[in-house]
Amino acid sequence: MLSWHDHLMILPIVLPMLVSGLMLLLGERLTTQKAVVNVLATLALLAVAVALLLQADDGQLRVAVYLPANWPAPFGIALALDRLSAIMLVLTSVMALGALLYSLARWHRAGVHFHSLFQLQLMGLNGAFLTADLFNLFVFFEILLAASYGLLLHGSGPQRVKAGLHYIAVNLVGSSLFLIGVALIYGVTGTLNMADIAVRIGQVAAADRGLMEAGAAILGVAFLIKAGAWPLNFWLPPSYAAASPPAAALFAIMTKVGVYVILRLSLLMFGSSAGASSGFVQPWILYVGLATLTFGTLGMLASQNLGRLAGFSVIISSGTLLSAIGFGQPGITAAALFYLVSSTLALGAFFLLQELMERSRTFGADLLAVTLEAFGLDRNAAQEDETNSADIGVVIPAAMAFLGLSFIACALVLSGLPPLSGFVAKFALLTSVLNPGGLTQGGSGAEPAQAWILLALLIVSGLTTVVSLTRVGIRTFWVPAGRAQPRLRVIEVFPIAAMLVAGIVLMVQAQPAMRYFNDTARALHEPDAYVQGVLSTRRAGPSGDAQP
Repeated sequence: MLSWHDHLMILPIVLPMLVSGLMLLLGERLTTQKAVVNVLATLALLAVAVALLLQADDGQLRVAVYLPANWPAPFGIALALDRLSAIMLVLTSVMALGALLYSLARWHRAGVHFHSLFQLQLMGLNGAFLTADLFNLFVFFEILLAASYGLLLHGSGPQRVKAGLHYIAVNLVGSSLFLIGVALIYGVTGTLNMADIAVRIGQVAAADRGLMEAGAAILGVAFLIKAGAWPLNFWLPPSYAAASPPAAALFAIMTKVGVYVILRLSLLMFGSSAGASSGFVQPWILYVGLATLTFGTLGMLASQNLGRLAGFSVIISSGTLLSAIGFGQPGITAAALFYLVSSTLALGAFFLLQELMERSRTFGADLLAVTLEAFGLDRNAAQEDETNSADIGVVIPAAMAFLGLSFIACALVLSGLPPLSGFVAKFALLTSVLNPGGLTQGGSGAEPAQAWILLALLIVSGLTTVVSLTRVGIRTFWVPAGRAQPRLRVIEVFPIAAMLVAGIVLMVQAQPAMRYFNDTARALHEPDAYVQGVLSTRRAGPSGDAQP
């Protein structure tokens, strides 16, 4: 008989879907009411995600499966929760709550459907992390993309429209490739359930293996686009730089959807049970990751704008993760998961911080022009209102100190310098990569040369990040006297501080965190428990008893 906590798994999908519809019914003027509903719903999602994280950590390599339509896999829709899914759900909820709280200062009023789109975005993200079949992965993928189109354009303005058109065009190409790849895989294996594909892929006839691998490669390209991999990432820096700060902070988790799917499918479909196709994608992922890391490093060094620096930081993060996945070793995968959480939190804080840093600069008002447009105000009236109205915020004497310390914290984490979580993550990653036993036992069979190349790129990328961010920091903080103090509000400061504190907690609790990540990586590299859990789950009968 199913207990109440067995139904928690459906809440991360159903709750944002219902809340989004409710906010559409509230109309266009009840902004405050919609904000309250959005905050409460996001807090509830965070609580559910934490409960699922604890549920997934039961000391065994297992998977919890939920059958929404009560049809067993592979015939019906199945949701699967393991440690990796739980990690991504918690990370998504934390990023969403921070971005939402920051938006309440002003940005949520720049468009009428911000809150509905925000919840739809969460529905798509959570569904992508929980689904157990490729068809519903495509459905949730399209939901999160459709919501991201609206969030990227939120606030209007020519820069956002231009970047949004490029972003939409690239992602439509990615969606088309997704469909083509899924169709080829289905044509060969006769199923779209990921666990069922893992069983059948080793039984594919030699004559059809090339077609199946071509479908997997096309599917991989679609997710490499989403992950921001080179040479498919030209859209990312301008799009993320043009987005409003809360939207950009939420987008920091979106690139991790591509990384998540590549990690999940590469180990599930092309593991040791895949026969002749075992390890088919690992070398390609490694080389693409190294190329992406190189491109992100060069872009970081060439950029002067804070928004583009943040965009290239996302690319460096994706390149590091893809390179780690390409080695195909459990220890490296565990360190990569630690790095994923650490870098995503820092990137979210950095996207929010950049607007506050530029607020005191002469061009800082350009970031708020779209908000003025939304209220029908001209710039002079807005400046006068900001001077005279207490609603905009009060001058915090320690504002520059907070901005400076937060900027230094983001720079330390993103560059991997001690003592924060970025250093712990990169140290764990390099320790695992340079472990001779880890390089020779199973996996992709990567030669030590690739390990030394990754070592060099991580050091160079860290140094480049320090140089680039220091250059911007000097221009922002070490300036002639007379610059006005920026006006900050607690609702703007709190999300940034919370994300950075979460990174500090991750550093302090590195040992239990690495234990969880090691268990996660071991389960990913031993997917039999996932496959058996999904395919052996029985549907519930009319009386609540399990039926075979």
